[in-house]
Amino acid sequence: MMTINEKKTSGLSDPQAWVDLYGDQLYGFAFARVQNRMVAEDLVQDTFVAALSGIDGFEGRSSEKTWLTSILRNKIVDHLRKLGREQPLSPSQDQEWQLDHFFHENGEWEEKPERWGNTPEQILRQKEFWLVFMRCLSDLSERLRTAFSLREMEGLGCDDICKILGISPSNCWTMLYRARMLLRRCLQESWFGGKNVSLDV
Repeated sequence: MMTINEKKTSGLSDPQAWVDLYGDQLYGFAFARVQNRMVAEDLVQDTFVAALSGIDGFEGRSSEKTWLTSILRNKIVDHLRKLGREQPLSPSQDQEWQLDHFFHENGEWEEKPERWGNTPEQILRQKEFWLVFMRCLSDLSERLRTAFSLREMEGLGCDDICKILGISPSNCWTMLYRARMLLRRCLQESWFGGKNVSLDV
């Protein structure tokens, strides 16, 4: 068994420095997915504990930051899986009624989305956009936010999301559709529609 000092020579820094080196980045990673400060802090703390207890499992194939992020990602998925079991799907909670405002009965747009002007590359470089995006994401119900985060942030397929949340494939696609539509409307109103304001970053 390698000592911590030996591990440092193989690519790991002193575990006592992990909080200073990676704490903020890992917290941001967790908060973006769970939208709860206390939960994000707990997940990061659990990550450091798990990394310390499993330090012998670090083989130096990835960077220390990537290794810690991988542990945190597993912690987040476990948290979301538990959340999915504890909170049954509620149509009213998922704001299904709001989708009626998008379309006519024949399925055509009630009001077509406005043109978004800037290229995606230009928009995504702006910190203000991400602040607005996170606000829109936090406005989703917890179930919709969880499904969206698992799909778009963690890259999981619908089968995995169904297992984590305990839902059917049709429910999965419906929830993802609702989440994307509600996010699109929020972003269009708060950012792309010209109502965005400069935010302190």
